[in-house]
Order: sequence, then structure tokens, then C-alpha cells
Amino acid sequence: MIIVMEPMATEEDIQRVVRKMESLDFKIILNRGDVMTVVAAIGDKKLIDPSSLASMEGVREIKLIQEPFKLASRESQKADTVIDLGFGVRIGGNNPPVIMAGPCSVEDNKDGLLKTAHAVKAAGAKVLRGGAFKPRTSPYDFQGLEELGLKYLAEAREKTGLLVATEVMDSQDVDLVADYADIVQIGARNMQNFKLLKAVGKINKPVILKRGAAATVREFLLAAEHIMHNGNSNVILCERGIMGVDTHFTRNTLDLLAVPVIKKYSHLPVIIDPSHGTGRRYLIAPASKAALVIGANGLMIEVHHDPDNAYSDGAQSLTIEQFNTMMQELKELENVIYKTQTTK
Repeated sequence: MIIVMEPMATEEDIQRVVRKMESLDFKIILNRGDVMTVVAAIGDKKLIDPSSLASMEGVREIKLIQEPFKLASRESQKADTVIDLGFGVRIGGNNPPVIMAGPCSVEDNKDGLLKTAHAVKAAGAKVLRGGAFKPRTSPYDFQGLEELGLKYLAEAREKTGLLVATEVMDSQDVDLVADYADIVQIGARNMQNFKLLKAVGKINKPVILKRGAAATVREFLLAAEHIMHNGNSNVILCERGIMGVDTHFTRNTLDLLAVPVIKKYSHLPVIIDPSHGTGRRYLIAPASKAALVIGANGLMIEVHHDPDNAYSDGAQSLTIEQFNTMMQELKELENVIYKTQTTK
């Protein structure tokens, strides 16, 4: 790490920092400039909290040379992680983008879920997404069917051959959800629920981790690190939009640049959720196309057989017909992208 001293820092201030770092077996290199002194400390930064250094007299700034997300970083693994989701579906690396589609909530109309599942499968989706447990801002909104919803999802998998991805909200429900789902999802509200991250780190199932609405990319990757640190390396990162200044026209600000940024610093696969990222039905197709162009490993899209009467998120759900049209456009775009990559 680099410790930048204040221009007015005394020699005693500098030596105090040096002694502290040397006591932790850091190798110290001093660079004394005309204006300020920089202390380069080489060692295991897990041994010290940078904030404790920042509070020392004469210290101006702390800069970390290596990122704190060790397991998720390119430093620990240069090759892209490829995750086997099941049924021969692989995500990450040079594999084709994986499309995950289905209703926001699993509703008590099982026939509607099955209709949607068959339709998205026919259009090219590989994963059925749907919420059995629903975190809602208002306690009066639909909260999900819970285990009954999980049973409906499992039945849809049996009848369609689609994989199932669904959210878990509580560490006590992790085993229950994992018994039914092929892929377990951590929602944006729970990105920093560390007890829950620890719990999904102990299961042998792929985990979709959604970015929190106010989380930085670094915080996002550190949340993934919690899962990996507890033993589960099969983490899929999902960018689903962050809070922006203009919520009149869009629900969130879809941070597409998070994809190449994450791919630069991490080996984990990254997907985009254009439904939550935009909040508007007409924006889902353009955002999905942009996501593929920028290198996303997949898409998570809300599709409903009757979105105008959906229990949740109808405004950001595609009709089956709209999804079919979009999938045709995405296939054409994917062919162009693939040809471009292979001719470089």
C-alpha cells in the first residue's frame, strides 16, 4: 500500500508510520519529495485496517495497490470463470450469452407460469426466473407464494427442461430454496447481507449476486468475495441498475460500463438485468442489445403472459410476443458480434 504524508508532516509523524508498519513485518520504502513524503509498504495488508492508518497524525491519504477482493480478482485467476449451470448450459468465457426469463413473481396462476415457461424456452431461453419469496418495499404488496411457488417452479422445470433461478431472502431458507432451484439468487437489497452471503457460500449451487442500488463496483465484488471466501466459487454477477438522479423516465440507471470494468478486474461472469435496470418495457430490448455488444455473459429478463395484470413489476415485463421478437433480434446481433470477434 501507498501512504501519502501531509506536506507539513514532521519527521516524527513519518517515523511513527514506519514503525507501525515494520512492526507488522511490512517492508518500507521511503520516497522523500520536495513537497511531501510517500511511504510504500509492501506486505500482507490484511494485517492492518487502512482506516487506522488514515487517522494517524500527518497521514494524508492511503492508496491500495492490490484490490481487496482476492478470490474474485484477476490477480488470483487470469482465465475467465466458466460455470456449469446444469443441463449442459455453461456461462462465462466464450460461451454464448445465457438468457434467463420469466415472471417477476410466481403467482397462484400456475397455468400462466407454465405458458410463460414454454414460450421462453421455445424462444431460446435456458433458465426460468421467478420469485417465490418477494422482498417488497410495502408490506401490503404481494410477498410471494414461498414454498408453493418453489413447487410451481420445479414443476415448470420438469415440463420444459429449463433450469430454475429464484431468490432467497433469509439465511434460514437457503437449504429450502436450494432443494428446488438450480441457481440461487441474492437480490439487490441483500447484496450486503453478510450472514446470507455466508450461507449461500456453503451450498453447492451457482449463485446470482445482484448489485445493490447504491453499491460501488468494488463493494459489489467484495460481496462476491464473501460468498467465495465461504467455499462457493460459482458466482454470477448481475448488474441491475443503480439509483440515479432521473427516476421519471427510468426506474434506475443501468450501468452498462460495469461489465467491462468488472471483466478487467474480475474473472467472474457478468449478466445484465435490463428489466430492473430500466423499469420500462420499451427500453428492455435496446438495453439488452447494448448489454450483448458490451460483453455481458447473459441477460435476466422479466416476461409475463399478461403483464398488465401481473402481481408485481408488470410495467417492466415483456409480453410473450415482445420477448419472441426481441430474441430474434438478439440472435441476429449475436451472429454479427460472433463474426466480428472471429475475424479479428
